[in-house]
Amino acid sequence: MLNNHGLYLYKYLDHQWTDEYRRPFIVQVDGQIAGFVLMILDVPKEYTKLSSSEKTHVVSDFFIMRKYRRKGVGRKVAYSLFEQFTGTWEIRQTLANKPAYAFWKQVISQYKPNNSYQEKILQDEKWNGPVFVFEI
Repeated sequence: MLNNHGLYLYKYLDHQWTDEYRRPFIVQVDGQIAGFVLMILDVPKEYTKLSSSEKTHVVSDFFIMRKYRRKGVGRKVAYSLFEQFTGTWEIRQTLANKPAYAFWKQVISQYKPNNSYQEKILQDEKWNGPVFVFEI
């Protein structure tokens, strides 16, 4: 979330460059910054709860600037990440973020046709919202 000064407040932002299991990505379009993705790779099963796999990739944050939305940028970025990091994926959205839910539902269902993904609702002390789980 951006504050009044345009700064992105995220508790673990510095950790993106120091923790081996985290991966930060800057999204560029024609040499201009268009967004970013923060990922956690190989999260152990006991922390994800929804996957039967031993380790899961999790998208922590996925942001595309408004002027680049609805132009296929987010889909291309998501597909590129799926192809780079094979295995089990878990992508969460908050209940209130309807645009994110619609985006991920469309992207995942196009990438994983024939409904070869699971959609679950997780409600616990750490998360409340839909989660897509799938294998690549």
